[in-house]
This record gives sequence, structure tokens and C-alpha cells, in this order.
Amino acid sequence: MFAKTSLRVLRAHNMRVFRTYATPAVDKKLFDASKTLYDASKKLYDANKKTLVLLGTGWGTTTILKNLDTHNFNVVVVSPRNYFLFTPLLPSCTVGTTESRSIMEPIRHIVGRRGKDMRFIEAECTDIDVATKQLKLTRTLDPTAHTHIKYDHLVVGVGGTYNTFGTPGVEQHACFLKEINDASKIRRRLKDAIEKASFGDVAPEERDRLLHVVVVGGGPTGVEFAGELHDLVTEDLAKWVPSLSRHIKITLVEALPNVLPSFDKRLVNYTQHLFAKNGIQLRTNTRVHSVGDRTLRVSTDGVESDVPYGTIVWAAGIRARQFAHTLRAKVPDVQTSARGLIIDDYLRVQGTQDIWALGDCTVSKNAPLAQVASQQGKWLARRLNALAHDADAFQKIQTHEPFTYASNGSLAYIGSERAIAELPWFNKQITLNGPFASVFWKAYCLWELSSVRSSLSVATDWAKRALFGRTMSVD
Repeated sequence: MFAKTSLRVLRAHNMRVFRTYATPAVDKKLFDASKTLYDASKKLYDANKKTLVLLGTGWGTTTILKNLDTHNFNVVVVSPRNYFLFTPLLPSCTVGTTESRSIMEPIRHIVGRRGKDMRFIEAECTDIDVATKQLKLTRTLDPTAHTHIKYDHLVVGVGGTYNTFGTPGVEQHACFLKEINDASKIRRRLKDAIEKASFGDVAPEERDRLLHVVVVGGGPTGVEFAGELHDLVTEDLAKWVPSLSRHIKITLVEALPNVLPSFDKRLVNYTQHLFAKNGIQLRTNTRVHSVGDRTLRVSTDGVESDVPYGTIVWAAGIRARQFAHTLRAKVPDVQTSARGLIIDDYLRVQGTQDIWALGDCTVSKNAPLAQVASQQGKWLARRLNALAHDADAFQKIQTHEPFTYASNGSLAYIGSERAIAELPWFNKQITLNGPFASVFWKAYCLWELSSVRSSLSVATDWAKRALFGRTMSVD
């Protein structure tokens, strides 16, 4: 069965991780999760333990790994990326306030520092057989090669991706802001637009188009990016390219009457007032109909117009990733929501056996927030620890208290060293805004980062920016 399979042993901190390669001829008969994979000192696969497969390395699954007693399971993590991404600081990476590597924490480091066992497979799960409990994996580095593994318990935490709402031209012309590569693409697009506009023979109309940045989506991501971009223009580009910086224009487009609809009305008003003061144009009640290579078609209160742009960043919403819809298709009579996987109060995927799901790929009464996924991960890890040796953990989990989300508040950076915060205080919500809220936001980010290394890296990035300014250097 394994005649054509070669094994390579990789050492990561105090644990050993195995990655398995096979010729296409092996394909579906490849292997049963981690069976017969050995460490020099101990087995990673224990026939007396159940195999727990985690899909994804986002907020939910990473929190599970931090809180799970991995000695109770054969733990296998499958993800096309081998790191956890601290998404609250992703907008700041687009303009050089924070460097990308500072908010990327290798998943093996997170697990290894805690002395836990895990097997990581860098691949994307593309199909599932719920009857035989088998997953089909497509390798990230070789999309033509496939691997099959089995599971006893499965946790789906594949997260979400950008949602274009079927708007023509968005996929072809817009930048998104969900992954670290998106931040690099935006950074490169901004740099190229500035360099093109710097030539003396560029017409004023073309220069203004190149230097017009349109942000679609008035949620926290779009607002934070607009604030970060304003800081770059006023603090750095005004020094480097003063003749161009005064022509840079930022427009935020939102279909609803206000930006940040989930925040307190007072904080919304404060944000809109600051944006107006900083010259960021807000176009609310505005819908995008199509995106071309140089203009986008919008309508405001029913009046249509064309808006020239040089860079467009689409931050208008998220949708579940493809695997969630693949799993939905296996139980179509129960999984009837096109938005993602329907789960119950115990995070169980309705219509399946031994499958849980959490985070942005699910449909529940909770909003698609990082702190929701994190709390779900902690709750599920504790329940799995308690039921690790139970033959019917999937059913008996309902003997425990169901998952309930407790909001820890909402934070958003809005530029000019100012932020907004909505925080729970006993049975009330208190609001903060201004410079003090910005300090609170930074302290929160440093506290929530997954390691001391990441916290020091981000703090160093901020110190370098304060002393020397940002850099827009990009490969």
C-alpha cells in the first residue's frame, strides 16, 4: 500500500512533523490519516485514539489547537497556508505601517511551544465522503496531486472569502483584503499608480484618475484601510512626493445609509466627521453596478454615474469558502442556506455525523467575527477534551451547556492616531473615541497576537514607522 510512498521527517521545535508524498498511481488508496507514521521516539498515530481532523488555520481552529489536549487524539491539521494570520492588522500591512511577516505565526510554532502533538498537511480539502469519513486533499504546491485521509471527528474552520455579489468586473479589476497576498497586491498597485502619475507628460485628468483610490464597503475593514491610507498620504507621501500627494483622493462607497452599521451611532458620527475633516469622501446609499479597468459604474439614490479610479479595494462582504458548499451538497435536504453550513447551538453541522463547523463558513445566530470564531474554538476544545474517550461524543455533547457568544466589544482604527471602541461594562456598553481609543486598540492588538515574538515584531514595526516613516518598497 505504501510501496511508492516516500516519507520525509521535518523537525519543528520539540515535535516532529511528517509530510507524505505519493505518486499519482497510489491516489485513493494512499493512507488512513496518520497510520504507520512514526517518530524516532514515539508514534504519532495511536490506534487507541480517534483521529481529529481540523480544516483551516484561522481564528477558530487555531484556538482549538491552543486549548485542546492533543494527547487524547491523533490530531491532523489541513490548510493551504501553514500559518495563522492576525487579520485586525492586515489593513496596516497595505501601507507599510506593519510588515506582513509580523502578523504571520507558523502553526507549527503555535502548537510546538505548548508541547503538543500535531500532524500538518499543506493542502486544500476539496471533497468529502460523509459515509466513509474520507477527505480528498489537493496539495498546495502541486494541484495535480491528491491525497485521501480518513477522520473520526472533523472540524470545518475553512473561513470565508470575499463576496462580489455577482458584480461584473470585480474579480478582474479589484483588489481584495482577506489574505496576506492581498495586502502585497494593494501595496504594489498603490506604488505603481504613484510612479505612473509622476511622469511629466501625464495629463491632469489621467493623473487624477491614477491617484484616486476607491474603497467599496463601509465595514471595519474598509474603514480601517481608508484610515491607514490617509495616514500614509499625510505622514509620508507628503514628504516624498509633495507635488502628487495633494492630488491623491480617497473615496469610500457604502450601500447602506451609514458606515460601520454594527457600531454605536455616536461612534459612527465621530468616524464620519473625522473622515470629512481628513478629506475622505463618503458616498453612502451608493451601489456599485459594475467595475471596468478604469471606471466603475455606481448609483446614488437612483442616479447613475461613472467614477474614474486608479486603485479599487473591494471590502464589501464575505462568503463561505468552496468546501463549505461542497459539504452542503452532500446533505442538500438539511443544508438549505446558500450562505454556508447550518450549525446548531453545539456547533454540529446539521444533517451530518461527527462533523462540527465554526467561524465564517457557518450560518448561525452569531455574526461572522474573529472573536466569535475564537470563542467557538475554545468552547469546542473544552468539550472535545471532556468527551475524548466517549464512544458517542457527537451526540453526548448536547449534555453540556450549548455555546453562547459573549461580546468583548468592538474596535476599529480610523486614521490620524484615532480609533473607536465599544466595550461591555457590566450590563452596559461604553463607547470610546479619539487618541486614547487608539492606544487601547494598539494595546489590544499586542495582547491578542499569538506570541511574544509577534508582539515584539509589531511593536518594532510601529517604532520604526514613528522614527523613520513607512516604506512602500515591494517585490
